[in-house]
Order: sequence, then C-alpha cells, then structure tokens
Amino acid sequence: MNNELSDYTFQTKLLHNNHKFDPNTGAVSVPIQHASTFHQSDFDSFGQYDYSRSGNPTRETLEAAIAELEGGVRGFAFASGMAAISTAFMLLSKGDHVVVTDDVYGGTFRMVTSVLTRFGIEHTFVDMTNLDAVAKAIQPNTKVLYMETPSNPLLKVTDIEGVVKLAKANGCLTFLDNTFLTPYLQRPIELGVDLVLHSATKFLSGHSDVLAGLAVAKDEELAAQFYALQNSFGAVLGVQDCWLVLRGLKTLSVRMEQSQKGAAEIAHYLASHPKVKHVYYPGLAEHPGHSVHFRQAAGGGAVLSFELEDTDAVRRFTARAKIPVFAVSLGAVESILSYPPKMSHAAMPDAERDKRGIRDGLLRLSVGLESPDDLIRDFEQAFQD
Repeated sequence: MNNELSDYTFQTKLLHNNHKFDPNTGAVSVPIQHASTFHQSDFDSFGQYDYSRSGNPTRETLEAAIAELEGGVRGFAFASGMAAISTAFMLLSKGDHVVVTDDVYGGTFRMVTSVLTRFGIEHTFVDMTNLDAVAKAIQPNTKVLYMETPSNPLLKVTDIEGVVKLAKANGCLTFLDNTFLTPYLQRPIELGVDLVLHSATKFLSGHSDVLAGLAVAKDEELAAQFYALQNSFGAVLGVQDCWLVLRGLKTLSVRMEQSQKGAAEIAHYLASHPKVKHVYYPGLAEHPGHSVHFRQAAGGGAVLSFELEDTDAVRRFTARAKIPVFAVSLGAVESILSYPPKMSHAAMPDAERDKRGIRDGLLRLSVGLESPDDLIRDFEQAFQD
C-alpha cells in the first residue's frame, strides 16, 4: 500500500485502498476474471498468469486485500476455512509435533486427530490460557503452536504475545485462527504470529452466501512455502466467491461495530437471567480472560456462548426463539444460534467435549444486525415456561 493510503484508519482502508478501482477501466468494482488459462505471447518468458490454480487476478486482489488488513506480506484464498487450516498443517512433516488449544473448532480437532496422525504428526491439546501448561507441552519435535483466541465455543482467551515468546524460544511457528475477531478487532501478526487463518465464510464476507478461507503469512520465506502448498493442493477460492468476499469486506467495520454492540448488551442480559448457568463472552468484566483480551484486541467481538440447564432446556429455547436462525456457522448479518455438541463440535467425541467443558446445555450465539432490544425480548419469551 502506498504511503498516503497507509495513513488511513482501518475503516477507511476497507474502501480506499490499492483495489479501489480497476486501473484499466476505472470500474469501482473489481473485475471477475473467469479465465482458467492465459495465452503466453513469448515462448521464452511467460507472463504473470498461466493457469488459474497458480494465480488469478481476481483472487490475487482478495489475497492482497487481506494481507494489507492483517499487516502480513502475502495473503492466500482457499475454498473454505478448513482448506486454509489443512494446508497450513501441511507445513509439518512426519515426526513433527503440534500444540493445539484445547477447545479448538471441531473441524480443526478432526483434522489434527484423524488426518495428521495418519501422516505421523503428533499433537498435544492444552489449555492455552495457562502459559505454563503451554510451555510444558512443548517437546523437542514441536514445530507449531496453534492458537484460537477467543476460542470456539467457550471464548477462552490466549495471551498471544506470551505464546509467541514461547514459540520463538523453542524454534516453533505460531498459527492463529482469527475468525471470531477479524483484523478489524485483532491483528495477530503485529503481535508476532507467523500465520493468521480465517474462515472468511464468517464475518469477513458476512452474508451467509459464500464458503471461503483466507490465510496471511508474516514473512516472505513462510509465504513462499505456503504458496507452494496452495498451488500443490489446489483448493483455491473460485473467482465469483472471491468477489463476494471482497464485497463483504467493504462493510466489515460497520457490521462488526453493530454486532459487537448487540453482543455486549445480550451478554449482560443473559448473565443476569436465572435460567442461564454461565455466559462466555470476553467483553464481560467477569470473564477470566477479559484483561488479556483487551490488551490485544479492540473489542469483545460479536460471538458469545451461554449454558442452560440441560439438553431439554436447549431444545425448548431453540424451538421458541423466533429471530435468530438455528444453524451452523456464524458472523452473518442475521443472528445465528448454534448448538456446538451437534454442530460445530459434532466431530469431537462426547468424552472430549465433556473434558473441555462443552456441555449439553451450551449454546453459541453470533449476534447479527438486528436490534438487540428485539433479540432480548425474543429471548425473554423463549425462556418462559
């Protein structure tokens, strides 16, 4: 980004950046280049593009945009968040070891436990809110410390700089899933993280209409290794979906502001409700990670979880709540109510969920753009006997 643009605030950069308009036509919407292959006019010297798996101008616009927003050297767009995460893990080799936050997203848990093990890659799950536990989990063959903060679904907060310090002392890379907060609220690369990952299906695109994953590398050496994997696996994002994510990015700041404002109000409401056993939201002062979270993030985010008495209580509540959709996913303009034991963490065995505190009464709420007053009134009637 040129010096003039770099002086803008994040909110302005979402709209006024190096991709503000097409330099060839002046169009203020990024062109969608559907070509799968590109003519080479010189036998001895190929042009910038040859085959769209290896590079496409529309995809590269999105990749450059997320790299600028996260403060990394290069971005990568994938067909899903799990495609990005899985490709990141392929930086590991047989005999390597990875330390992973314990209540990680269910799809990541499945990848680590069911796929990486087949390739001889070892793992240890650890409560990353405890830096001493992280330090003890690091082994001589540990190559990656994998963070998710706030975590999914218990919104645990990891001290990013603390984990980065441990990683550097032990020659490890750090990966961080930044899906819940996006670079609008948290920029891990500025805190020393090597690779940032996103399910762009969520807040970055924001409209429940695209499946996408993004990654951003901190330095050129890692970016080169990661690009080789992206090109080899080929799970790249299609150009139409790239355009949808780019369009969604333009409204990221206003959506996040409105959604997290509503999340804070709803979290306070739920925390005082007699039928709610516990609320998990880093924006609450009583959250154990509150101070750490606001040292490294600019807001509480728009996702919270809350625990009811049991499965029957969850069943009654979800049947009666009218405004939020009851569905998988999060980060959309509409509020989404999810049941982790059967949705995001269905891949995690019951015993593993129980060990992590993901109990049968747990619900996760991604707050959308509805009036928080309307949502609270809706929840109030849903709680009625």
